[in-house]
Amino acid sequence: MFNQFDTAITSQTGDKGLVSEAIDTLQLNLGLKCNQQCLHCHLECSPWRPEMMEWPIMEHILDAVDASQCRLIDLTGGAPELNPHFRRLIRSLKEKGCHVKVRTNLTILLETDTEDLPSFFKEHEVELVSSMPCYTDENVCAQRGAGVYRKSIEAIRRLNAEGYGIEASLPLSLVYNPGGDFLPSPQRDLENDYRLELAERFGISFTHLLTITNMPVGRFRKMLTGPGRLDAYMDLLKRSYNPATVSGLMCRRQVSIGWDGSLYDCDFNLALGLTVNHGAPDHIREFVPDTLRSRRIVTGGHCFGCTAGAGSSCGGVIVDDR
Repeated sequence: MFNQFDTAITSQTGDKGLVSEAIDTLQLNLGLKCNQQCLHCHLECSPWRPEMMEWPIMEHILDAVDASQCRLIDLTGGAPELNPHFRRLIRSLKEKGCHVKVRTNLTILLETDTEDLPSFFKEHEVELVSSMPCYTDENVCAQRGAGVYRKSIEAIRRLNAEGYGIEASLPLSLVYNPGGDFLPSPQRDLENDYRLELAERFGISFTHLLTITNMPVGRFRKMLTGPGRLDAYMDLLKRSYNPATVSGLMCRRQVSIGWDGSLYDCDFNLALGLTVNHGAPDHIREFVPDTLRSRRIVTGGHCFGCTAGAGSSCGGVIVDDR
């Protein structure tokens, strides 16, 4: 099948295509079970998804941490907090000297079995990245469900009480994604808006705002089922292709590990079932750091989402979007 993104990349890089440079981050998808069912979720997570990473896979990952000397571990899901081995894994990673980042949907922190997690996170100096697709009730609930905004504000208050978003050692980033088929506004402008609104209305603080483009994958792709909407969105992403973003693409410096131990270049490829390829090992049992550090990355049309405008990654924009 013709890969238009690969054509765009090879015009910059030559026949070698998009190639990784290092393994700075291991991103672990601990499972697809979530207490929410967001309309834009590329993995189509929900409370009914049974997929969950088991401890034997985590043991292989701990071995891979040693083999690669990678010290930044990014935990995601679903709601990663719902994995029964979540705390044990974090303790094990911290014992190895890893910096652990958890991607939380905030509302999970109000559940009975997880309401003590803010203090657990503080004890282990876990960095938090939290979904908050807007600073208004209407827009958040439209994407994530009724009552989610109020619960998210309460969760941030509890995190602030522990020092998150206030102390330098306890970073709390919020994540914005557009409410429709358009690119995010400039990250810095949105961050200023969030700070003013959330501080004035609720007295809450956060460290950074990250903007992430909606990827044409999973539920968001299904949302674009109206006449011509998917084609129009893909055309927008392609027209907005920015060659300056390529050097900073997250797939070039990380490996994503699925709940079953399969290896991917990113979480979006995980959603599409596109494992690492081009001769590199595709399961954590066969983790070979040297091969994975210089692997050719599997690409597709969805990759235009990460290279559109200022770029998009799990860490927000790639290039300055002022």
